[in-house]
Amino acid sequence: MSNVLITGSSGFVGKVLMSELQKENISAQGIDIADGFDITDFSTLEKLTDIDCIVHLAAKSFVPDSFTKPRDFYQTNISGTLNVLELARKHNASVIFFSSYLYGAPEYLPINEEHRLDPHNPYAQSKLIGESLCCAYHRDFGVPVIIFRPFNIYGKNQNSDFLIPTIIKQCESGLIRLKDSRPKRDYIHVSDVAKAICLAIKKQNSNLEIFNLGTGVSFSVKEIVELIINNFAKVINVEYDNKQRKNEVLDCYADITKMKNYFGWTPQVSLSEGLKSILNKE
Repeated sequence: MSNVLITGSSGFVGKVLMSELQKENISAQGIDIADGFDITDFSTLEKLTDIDCIVHLAAKSFVPDSFTKPRDFYQTNISGTLNVLELARKHNASVIFFSSYLYGAPEYLPINEEHRLDPHNPYAQSKLIGESLCCAYHRDFGVPVIIFRPFNIYGKNQNSDFLIPTIIKQCESGLIRLKDSRPKRDYIHVSDVAKAICLAIKKQNSNLEIFNLGTGVSFSVKEIVELIINNFAKVINVEYDNKQRKNEVLDCYADITKMKNYFGWTPQVSLSEGLKSILNKE
């Protein structure tokens, strides 16, 4: 794949992906809002040439903000995806669409790609609409699409509002204050995500395929706290107020059988190793 375009290349996943592509000797052009490139403006996208594959990472993604600024989320995430698909159609390019966890409260575990979809916030809803657009462009115009549904991505330089960076920051003060200690999530390291995207770029795909990105194992908030504080020499106190969020999902983890079979991919970074790398303890 000689001409790859990455949207959101300066974001959390985008930066790691650009580095991974360089290691793999895959030539890629990155565009990002941080560089003044607005994916909701198709006139700017139209100026891009020689595109074989588009990896669409650019999106508004912090869920709490999607409740206070829903229009911004829908406008950016839906129109941006539509513009990427239209660009792919014009260039006969393939698309790798970065979706989200869309399954809601699990009806069974582990969660495979056939699980019923039940988005329960504006961000997830915008991603589901994006998936529908991908299906439409594949059906009507034959655009090859790979859709990734990542579970909980973590790693160095993640936005400080997310759980793991929040815990690490609070460790510095010697006191961690959190709400519910019970919710369990499937945490996948950003480097494993980047490697999965690289495999998708190199795959000769003409269909529309959907894949979960996870590890197949879940950890509770309490377990994550314990793993993190074990890396500190000082005493760190932990307090939970035991308040459960509305519509809280207490456990979820991915069935990654399809990823393993299709790409030969398995996650390489354990949660313990990933946390140590963030803390520079390895």
